[in-house]
Parts: sequence; structure tokens; C-alpha cells
Amino acid sequence: MLSSLYSKIAMGLAALFLLLGLIFIGVTVFSTDMYQQEVNQKLNRHLADQIAREWLLMDNGRINTSALKEVFHMLMVVNPGIEIYLLDRSGKILTYSAPKGSVKRETVSLTPVLEWLGSKGASSPVLGDDPKHPSRQKVFSAAPIMDGEALGGYIYVILGGAQYDSVADKLKGSYIFRLSTWMILASLLFTFTSGLVIFALLTGRLKRLARIMDAFRADSFGETLVLPKISAGKTADEIDRLTLTFRNMADRIHQQMQTLNASDQMRRELVANVSHDFKTPLATLQGYIETLLMDDNRQTPEQRREYLEIAIKHCLRLNALVNDLLALAQVESVGYQIRPEPFNPAELAGDILQKFRLRADERKVTFQPLFHDTSRFALADIALVERALENLIENALGHTPEKGTVTVEIFAEEDIEISVADSGPGIPERELGQIFDRFYRSCDRTGATHVGLGLAITRKIVELHGKKLKVDTASGKGTRFYFRLPAAD
Repeated sequence: MLSSLYSKIAMGLAALFLLLGLIFIGVTVFSTDMYQQEVNQKLNRHLADQIAREWLLMDNGRINTSALKEVFHMLMVVNPGIEIYLLDRSGKILTYSAPKGSVKRETVSLTPVLEWLGSKGASSPVLGDDPKHPSRQKVFSAAPIMDGEALGGYIYVILGGAQYDSVADKLKGSYIFRLSTWMILASLLFTFTSGLVIFALLTGRLKRLARIMDAFRADSFGETLVLPKISAGKTADEIDRLTLTFRNMADRIHQQMQTLNASDQMRRELVANVSHDFKTPLATLQGYIETLLMDDNRQTPEQRREYLEIAIKHCLRLNALVNDLLALAQVESVGYQIRPEPFNPAELAGDILQKFRLRADERKVTFQPLFHDTSRFALADIALVERALENLIENALGHTPEKGTVTVEIFAEEDIEISVADSGPGIPERELGQIFDRFYRSCDRTGATHVGLGLAITRKIVELHGKKLKVDTASGKGTRFYFRLPAAD
């Protein structure tokens, strides 16, 4: 029953309004009762004085019974709710107008009586003892009774009879009080109903959001999420902000799921591609080694050397592939930290070009170093930058035709910019968005197929230095890869 927020709010609101209604009724009863007593006491302020002046109630220390009976009869006709008590100087009740056996007290405290006489009723309502009840008090009017020049006692008039002592009696006896009570109850009921409607409107969006969350969870974080359009402006309340936060979280989960799916797909492609790239050279190695073992006595030294050179070539290919995989795993590992140090990029580029000089000569490719400012130092991880340049130069050398040119250019502005350009056919526009992807397969000028790790490793190395690897290419005009490194100064 109390499983939803709305039901809890409704129960809490009902309890609150019930308590509030009881408080209102209690305050109304108390204030109405006190107001009636105050008005009654003020209207009858001089009643006891008038009785004491008009009738001789005591004569030579004795009660004037005939006069007292006349007063009792007159007041019972005029106002049956009034009760008259005759007290001696100590507060003892001498006689009264109430029915026999209804009086429970023998004496009345004179303290409120003296207060009343001393204040002339200015601090009304003043409550005195009710002779008909051992502990209750009521409003009264009092006056001294003089016996000649001496104080004979007091006349003590109770202004409210016993017919309105309980709340039920007040409700039965007062139309205005009943009307006020029903108006309070009706107002509370209307306010409670209005509050339920308002809370239903306010919590309706929360209910919808909760249903969407449940559906989102049941769909295993799928893409069936439909949320209302909300702008994150100043008028957005907490529920709107919660909806926006959940939408952003759901979008992020979708992106992460897509990234995981893409990573899983790339892992599958990696296994397939690496398996293929390992399978061919391994099968070739196995074939030539088995040939050498089986035909050892019938092979010429030239044939044996040729077979061994082919085997070494495939070993080198396997070694390069393993090194690329290890390098990619290293730079893409979580928390990998570069070790920057100042170095001269021109000297580093010159050393790397020397490594590829023999291969370039074999393919009749010319290296063109353009080092504009050899005095500027870069601040980077020299080992990673060396690997990145090797990958770019090897890539350029593979896509440059015979008698072509590979240009390595270094110049300094705020940062150190390094570029490697070839004079090859350029990269087709349809492939530009894929050349930096891991395991993207492409062919160089020699027809060899590459698994596509070099550019992916180079891009990650540049990103680890807070920069970007960029490419310019045009059909028939070659390709230029370039990136920046922070200067040491």
C-alpha cells in the first residue's frame, strides 16, 4: 500500500491534516469558551452588586430568607443558567439556589473573589471555584454583603450553569459553534483533496521517470529510451534536472556499450587479422624448414641459402608484427606515463633516416631532410617519438614509387613541428577516415599487405604528448603526415 511515493505523501498529508483539524477544533472550542465566559462576565459584571444593593440579604448576622427566596425566584425566571451562593466571611457556603444534592463543595476559595473585587473586573475573565464540581472553575460575579457597618459575607453568582460544561453540550446548544466546526472540517477536507491533486501532478513526472528507468533496466540498457524534451534552463526544477541527469547517464551508457561492442568487434578482427598474418609466415617457415630437412643431401648451396633467406625474411616479418602488437598494448595501457626529456629532433630524425638508407637505396628512393632550425630542442619522450618517426618514414617509404622522394621536415614556431611526406599516389578519400584505425589493412607499392598498426601506434604516441597527428593528401601528389611537440624552452 505504501510502496509508492504518492501513497506515502498521501498518508502523511492525511495524518497531518487530521492532527491539524483536531488542533483547530480544540483551539476553536477553547477560544470560543473563553470568549463566551469573558463576554458573560463583562455583561454581568455588576449583577452581584445590584443584588446586594436592592435586597437586604443579612440582618444582624442572620440570613434574610424571604429576600433570598425572592432573588432566587427572580433570577431563575430571568436566566436559569445563573446560580447564586451566599458565602460567609471565610468562604463557607451558607445557602444557594442550586438543586438539593448538586453542590459538591462546602467552601469556595476567596482568593479569586478578592481579586475580582479588587480589580473591578478589569482583568476578566476571572475564574472562581464551581461549587458543583470539586476541581472545575467558572466565571462569576461577586459582591460583599454588609450587615450594618460590618462585613457579613459575600454573594457569589456563577454565570454559567452546568448545561454547557462539555464540548458535546456546546455543539448541541450552539448553532454558530456547530457551523464553525463544520466549516473548519470542510476547509480541511477541501485543502486535503487539493493537496492530493497537486501532489499527484507533481509526482506524476516521477512515476513516468521511474517507469522509464524500469523499462531501461529491463531492456538491458538498450536504445528504447524515450524521455520528454527538457531544456536545462533556469525554470527547470529538481525533477527536470533529475530527468536530464538520467538522460545524460543513459546516453553515456549507450556510448559505452557501443564502445564495448566496437572494442569486442575490433578484438575479433584482431584475432582474425593477427591469426592470418601469423599463419602465412609460419606456414612458409615450416615448409622451407621441412624442405631443408628432407632434401638435405640433394640441395645445392645456392638453393639452401635461398630457402634460409626466405625463412629469415618471414622471421623478421613475425618479429615486426609482434613488436607492433607489444608497442600498441604499451601505449594504450591504462595509466601509461610518458617520460619527457629535452632532445634535438633534427639529430633524432637524421639518425632514423640512416637506419632506412639501405632500404631506400634498394628501392631508388631519395631522402630529403629539411631541418630549418637545428638549435631548438623538443620536450618529449624520445623513445616514443623515435618509434613514431620510424613508423611514418617506413610508411612513406612503402608508398613511394621508384626514384621518388621522402621528405622529412622540421621547423620551430611556438612548438616543434615534424612532418614526413612522400611522393606517392596519395590516399583515396574513402580511406581517410580509416587509416588511423587499428588493424586497418592496406597495401604498399610492393604489394605487401600491412595489418595497420603503425599509424595507430603513431597517433596514440602523439596523443600521449597532448597533440594530434594530422594528414594532408591529394591524388597523385603524395601524402604528408605531421604533428607537433612541445618545445623545451
